[in-house]
Amino acid sequence: MTKPQKIEELQHRAREVSGLLKTLSHQNRLLIACALTEGETGVSELEAETGVPQPHLSRELARLREAGLVSARRESKNVYYRLSDARLERLIEALCDAFGGRGKAAGRTRRRKTR
Repeated sequence: MTKPQKIEELQHRAREVSGLLKTLSHQNRLLIACALTEGETGVSELEAETGVPQPHLSRELARLREAGLVSARRESKNVYYRLSDARLERLIEALCDAFGGRGKAAGRTRRRKTR
């Protein structure tokens, strides 16, 4: 990232990043984002991997979708989620790496992405 030339640009970016971090500040949303760095994942897989009960998982996925951080794809009765922004993936991987979390940064195998 290049250094902003004007304070207005820095303020805009700071608001954007602050909003992103605010959204990720909930433990369950952070767990979900970390799990999604491995690739597109179905709800049942997310529930098993994160330990977040399905009603809470659905609520947090909805919040992440509203924030534009994840996108969904429906295939028959199943819904598959993935991270919407490569910058978010890099951020989550950095957090996992820094704090010894799970996910791609911890050396796990990436799931096959389907589209």
